[in-house]
Amino acid sequence: MIYETIQLSEKYPDCTLTSYVCDKSLPIAPRRAVIVCPGGGYGQIVAHESEVIVRKYFGAEMNVYLLRYSVGENAANFAPIIEAALAVKYVREHAEEHNTDPDKIFISGFSAGGHLAAACGILWNSAPVRAALGIDAGEAPEGINRPNGMILSYPVITSGKYGHLGSFKRLTGKENPTEEEMKPFSLEHHIDETTPPVFVWHTFADNVVHIKNSIILIDALTDHGIPFEAHIYPEGIHGLSLGTVASSANRPQKVLEHIQTWMELSIRWINNTK
Repeated sequence: MIYETIQLSEKYPDCTLTSYVCDKSLPIAPRRAVIVCPGGGYGQIVAHESEVIVRKYFGAEMNVYLLRYSVGENAANFAPIIEAALAVKYVREHAEEHNTDPDKIFISGFSAGGHLAAACGILWNSAPVRAALGIDAGEAPEGINRPNGMILSYPVITSGKYGHLGSFKRLTGKENPTEEEMKPFSLEHHIDETTPPVFVWHTFADNVVHIKNSIILIDALTDHGIPFEAHIYPEGIHGLSLGTVASSANRPQKVLEHIQTWMELSIRWINNTK
């Protein structure tokens, strides 16, 4: 296994990408890749949505990368979104070295990390991202940072009535952000025909990130003809991760057998997404 931690940019010292990549010397076909973005409300990086997720995708014969992105006061000015773009760019640039299929790079995120993964796919061509990667200046090719699909677990999407305000406070760097200040990060407004396919799941009972976030996302994807697979489970609190003992952080209420199906479903979706 190629296991190393990479600093993607000197401008973002808090951001690292850790690779869990099958050794190229093995006689295997190029693998699909998944970049994992744990949650934490853009205030922290939570452990129970990190390596436990990596192990599942790596065990499904994928190359996996764990993104630790800027949080807290460092989450303003598009920093995490630019970092996610840099992560996709890195994986695509190192595709041959890591035996990755450059046309099968996916990004997976949880809660605020789900917002980040979605933003990576929805805002991939936005002005701040293009400027930061040097695309307009010709320093990087068009589309090098666009993921081929997004796996979103109970994601933060909207800054509206059902928004998770804490995430948007950190993204804007404002304690009391206005609707106009939050709109660049309210993702339903930015979906277009270039948005990659989506796999999304949520629980009806989530009282931290309202189910309406995923429903608003699904509506916007439908309006623009973007294919998606969605699973809504009736029970389960926020932050379930895999729904297993291993991902429960010693909280029995986070062990729910009926939601454990999402991981296998997402693996099938990744393998079937063209």
